[in-house]
Amino acid sequence: MLERARALQDELIRLRRDIHAHPELGFEERRTAALVADTLQEIGGIRVQTGVGRTGVVGELGDEDGPTIAIRADMDALPIEEANDAPYRSTNPSVMHACGHDAHTAMLLGAAHLLRERFAAEGLRGRVRFLFQPSEERWEEDGTSGATAMIADGALRGVDAVIALHVDSLAPVGTVAVRSGYVSAAVDTFHAWITGTGGHGAYPHTATDPTFMAIPVLTALHGIRARRLHPMAPGVVSVGALHAGNAPNVIPSEVYLNGTIRSFSEEVRAQIHTELEQALAVARALGGDYRLRLDRGYPAGWNDERVAGWMDGIAQELLGPDAIQRDKQGMAGEDFAYMCREAPGAMIGLGAMLDDGVHRGHHTPYFDIDERCLPIGAALVAEAAVRFLKGDRPL
Repeated sequence: MLERARALQDELIRLRRDIHAHPELGFEERRTAALVADTLQEIGGIRVQTGVGRTGVVGELGDEDGPTIAIRADMDALPIEEANDAPYRSTNPSVMHACGHDAHTAMLLGAAHLLRERFAAEGLRGRVRFLFQPSEERWEEDGTSGATAMIADGALRGVDAVIALHVDSLAPVGTVAVRSGYVSAAVDTFHAWITGTGGHGAYPHTATDPTFMAIPVLTALHGIRARRLHPMAPGVVSVGALHAGNAPNVIPSEVYLNGTIRSFSEEVRAQIHTELEQALAVARALGGDYRLRLDRGYPAGWNDERVAGWMDGIAQELLGPDAIQRDKQGMAGEDFAYMCREAPGAMIGLGAMLDDGVHRGHHTPYFDIDERCLPIGAALVAEAAVRFLKGDRPL
């Protein structure tokens, strides 16, 4: 499978670079979705449905006489201005594939190529469902993301297992991260307003100054992780935005804070929510007040032990035992977690580091990958699908 995938490398690179040069934000992936649908039609033998979860695409190969495995790739980009000077750099101002979703989409199209050949040659029974998902990077005010929208449209109906890959731009090509249990964090966003009366900058004693109150509030917020959570309980509280006032001689009446909360367990998640309220309440002790809006986001992602162990074995056979990393765990969020609630599933990390001396972290303007990872990812998920349909499956 890996040898055949490497024969497709030029095509996978072409697809990835095409998508990278034309990035689209969540629920706006119309060009990308059209490219995916057209490519699936060209491969042949794949039933294609568009407009799933608004701008998602579902391809299905095989028949109902057997099990069903789903493979998911996300398609959306981020609101980032690309800084790379590459021939395939983004042509859309302030939009960039800075997390590898272009690679995920290209690899899944590659897997569709490989599996179409194997179905024809071996008469495989069962179904492979290719899920090209929109809007992983953001959710709307009502909590809708690409995964929940696709689930609502029935994309996971009848699925026995679901798998996904995510490139890792900081891990060497040829390595795979596989672990069971938590692999991504629950993600919540908070918006807080510390309020006072404001006043003249020359007469601070006549005002109630929210900028003064914000300092101990920030200390209390950052103390949640350090002093309120159990030392062995993973959790993050980070402030990403702080805004106040617009004139040097005016004490503002309000300070705005915006930040993110990450956790694995629901108990820690609930505790952080409570501690957040208490930290903001410091403003009341200083004569001010606060308002809080807490947006509950993605749940924590959990890799099923059986599916993860099965993928571990396949990766070892494909790449060798030294290629497997089992200690990878992070606090990034992923709405693939919703799909793993619909069917036993696992997300696998795929080494994609471009070893050129530049830090190309995810969600940065310099993100990029070593495209040699593309056939590896395509072969890994295609091999898993073949084995699943042949009866070598974890469930």
